Amino acid sequence: IIHAESVAQALFDLEATSAELKGDLRDLYIRSAKEVDISGGRKAVIIHVPFRLRKGFQKIQERLVRELEKKFSGKHVVIVAHRKIMKPPKSGYSLARPRSRSLTAVHEALLSDVCYPVEIVGKRTRFASDGSKVLKAYLDPKEKGNTEAKLETFSAVYKSLTGKDVFFEFGL
Repeated sequence: IIHAESVAQALFDLEATSAELKGDLRDLYIRSAKEVDISGGRKAVIIHVPFRLRKGFQKIQERLVRELEKKFSGKHVVIVAHRKIMKPPKSGYSLARPRSRSLTAVHEALLSDVCYPVEIVGKRTRFASDGSKVLKAYLDPKEKGNTEAKLETFSAVYKSLTGKDVFFEFGL
């Protein structure tokens, strides 16, 4: 089982050994890390980072994820910014909660965090006759070669974070 300490240690080791990541990793830290099961007995690691450090992590995310996946013996690594959801205001004073703190906005942002650096080019919500909802996210087809193996991971991670089902496909 991977804990935040082992991820932090891996980041520290990368900072010490990797010349290209050294300067970028110096000011970055994580909030937490957890492991989720994906179908087929595989596992993925979700790393929560402070919202303010999101841009710093995204700048080096491709290289960092590649290195961390090597360290964690092929487990997929997903980096997600920590966001706060505030409950809706009970009185008529709707200025008490910014849009970025609503459940919908946080879930939308998590969806783009989960599949970063691949861009989402379209979304469809499919309503089944039994009342269930399924979200389909269409990813940029230019990134198909790099991320096709991770589509199942993206779905499992999003499901564990939000409880919502989502299917990822590549757009036209």
